[in-house]
Amino acid sequence: MAESICRTLRDGALDGEHAPALTIKDSIDSPLGPYIFNHVLAQLSANILAGKSQSQGLVLVALSRSPSFYVDLLKSRGIDVSSFHKWLSVLDCYTDPLGWKDRLMEGGSITNFSPEASNTVRLCKDVTNLDSLFSSILERGKELVGKGKGRFSVAIDSVTEMLRHASISVVAAFLSNLRSHEQISSAFWLLHSDLHEIRVTAVLDYMSSMLASIEPLTNGQMVNSENPLERILKRGKFHVRLKRRNGRVRLMSEEFCIGQSGIKFTPVSCDGGMLSQSLTPKVQFNIQLSEKERIERAKVVLPFEHQGTGQPIEIYDGRQSLVGNKNETSSNSAEKLQPNQDPGKGEIIYFRDSDDEMPDSDEDPDDDLDI
Repeated sequence: MAESICRTLRDGALDGEHAPALTIKDSIDSPLGPYIFNHVLAQLSANILAGKSQSQGLVLVALSRSPSFYVDLLKSRGIDVSSFHKWLSVLDCYTDPLGWKDRLMEGGSITNFSPEASNTVRLCKDVTNLDSLFSSILERGKELVGKGKGRFSVAIDSVTEMLRHASISVVAAFLSNLRSHEQISSAFWLLHSDLHEIRVTAVLDYMSSMLASIEPLTNGQMVNSENPLERILKRGKFHVRLKRRNGRVRLMSEEFCIGQSGIKFTPVSCDGGMLSQSLTPKVQFNIQLSEKERIERAKVVLPFEHQGTGQPIEIYDGRQSLVGNKNETSSNSAEKLQPNQDPGKGEIIYFRDSDDEMPDSDEDPDDDLDI
């Protein structure tokens, strides 16, 4: 299931459609969203570097962690650092998000401020201006893919940080502009859902073509040897909602465990397969059949259905085609076909195929009425 998310982000957008967007949601009960975000980031980066992705570059907006963290993360996943400048660009909105340190340094209040500077990292000093941030993303992305119609992906490590400085309407417009831009292949971001109102999370859910929610394991799913803290910080449930292009929605669930080598996903057992939740709405009356009701429904004989009594299957089509009438029909036809008149004269004998057939023009349809 996690692979299907990464595959959708890798394949990107079709011409004339919005780019696929993934929202990763976690909460204080299961604060493992950054691990999922890092996993998706590493998978997409590997696909871009291998040339398997529609996007030719990746623009990372770092709001909750420093750019050096993500550089070390990708290095630990076996990605060559020397090639970063060819396909990766990081907008550093973490070091000085509001430009205060820059102003303090100009006034002489601090002297040891040294932001990270390289071909890969660019400092952003005003995260409140999302229009400027959007322009910076497009500028950095176009530098990666060059001139033409090349596409690039966008990753935002914390929409929660953006919502601290801007309203939901401004952030929603910003994300919508990202999805609708012709050169953006895919986008994904992280949201700490319990820090926002329900209406805020509902807006972001509606805008996303994919939604990944992280929930803690229940007591019944907890391993006896693990303590509650280990369960919260290392294990969880991964619920995914996928919106397909045809309008259908698919819900899936997986369990995951965080180890030293990374994240390991395991399917939730349900009759030997992956759990696919029903999309039946919750109503006050039962709209599904029990096993007993299914058996009783199968026993109902539908009208005109063959009863299986051993007789040959024959369908009445308006003609005299039943077995019992075949011989009688044949004998009557033979008698009528024998010429009783002069052999030199011909005779036309007509049998109407069905009573539903309209009478000929020379027949009186009302000849049985007493008029």
